[in-house]
Amino acid sequence: MATITHFEEIEAWKTARILTKMIYALTEQGKFAKDFGLKNQIQRASVSVMSNIAEGFESRTQPQFLEYLGRAKASAGEVRCQLYVAIDLAYITDDEFKQSFDLADKSSRQIARFMNYLETHPQSHRVRDEGSEYET
Repeated sequence: MATITHFEEIEAWKTARILTKMIYALTEQGKFAKDFGLKNQIQRASVSVMSNIAEGFESRTQPQFLEYLGRAKASAGEVRCQLYVAIDLAYITDDEFKQSFDLADKSSRQIARFMNYLETHPQSHRVRDEGSEYET
């Protein structure tokens, strides 16, 4: 695995970004847009996937990064659960459910694989300040 220098390079983050865009689009339609509780919760959960990956990457230690990745994975599960509520209430179509559920599941699986890699390669390092010069 190549060294990742920015969280934007992480495949799970890229997938979560697409998922978040899809969730925001779905929640602006029809009855979904009027269910402020569910709309807010699913939007926050999808953003949480992206945010926890980014925050973890920027953390100081690999154990912290793994903790944040665990939170991101949990948030992906929360999105999947809330999609069931949305389909059960007929806020989204079967096709919309499948597409968004598959993205949430893909992100979750990517996070799990990344966590497994980090756990089996504890010496891997992240470079965040490549080439930076600091003045005081």
